[in-house]
Amino acid sequence: MKRLIYPLCFLFTIGTPVLASGDQVGEKPRGWLLEAESDAARFALIQRYLRGFDQPMWEVGERYRSMHEALTRSNFEMAQYQWEKIRTTVENGYLKRPKRQANADAILLNNTWEEVNTALRSGEPEQAWAGFDKARNACMACHAAESVPYMNDQPLFELRREVGSAKGSQG
Repeated sequence: MKRLIYPLCFLFTIGTPVLASGDQVGEKPRGWLLEAESDAARFALIQRYLRGFDQPMWEVGERYRSMHEALTRSNFEMAQYQWEKIRTTVENGYLKRPKRQANADAILLNNTWEEVNTALRSGEPEQAWAGFDKARNACMACHAAESVPYMNDQPLFELRREVGSAKGSQG
């Protein structure tokens, strides 16, 4: 028993000042949440950090681009995976911005999402690319419905299958 007590006392004596001092000498301890005045202040910091619908839309754009790339490689499983993650991302996005839910559900998630998913699961290039086009059109329609049509004027929405291409490419 004495063999355990002495090392523990030594560690406690040495460890306590080190833990209490922060990461380095002269540096304040990190605690951007813990140092907030209240739980309400902490939640406000977290909410500000997580931002609004722009970050989920950025992720959707990256996944949309990845879905296009997967289709150009005839990797239908990857395209379907990205499409599933797009749904999750949109749903998580409107947790933060509930006003975006009505159009996202009506235009993208309630009907179009399953149609695109079925097209991607088919493994047939023509159907999969038609699904991609349907997804593109739904995204652009949602932007228009949300009064942000300027979002549609970017290279992301120029991604298409090249006519006559065996595998497809950016066109």
